[in-house]
Amino acid sequence: MAKQTIYNAGIYVRLSQEDMRAGESLSIENQKLILNKYVKEQGWNLVDTYVDDGWSGTDFDRPAVQRLLSDAQSGKVNLIICKDLSRFGRNYIEVGR
Repeated sequence: MAKQTIYNAGIYVRLSQEDMRAGESLSIENQKLILNKYVKEQGWNLVDTYVDDGWSGTDFDRPAVQRLLSDAQSGKVNLIICKDLSRFGRNYIEVGR
């Protein structure tokens, strides 16, 4: 029997000043609702929710993303969940790294 992986998820949500004009679908609360539901449906452990409200995604110099990356490097989190890649960062090559 294969070993089952236990996922300890970190939810990352971000809303930039520009996104605020895009409407309610990108709101922090909407992102949290969608992602919390998804994590629960998958049976994963939610470790923490990391929120950068009002920050641009052009670089990774954001408080919550830095804390999330630190938690991932230390093994506290082994799965990062976000609504879409643009929430994590605008530079898709760097996001993939």
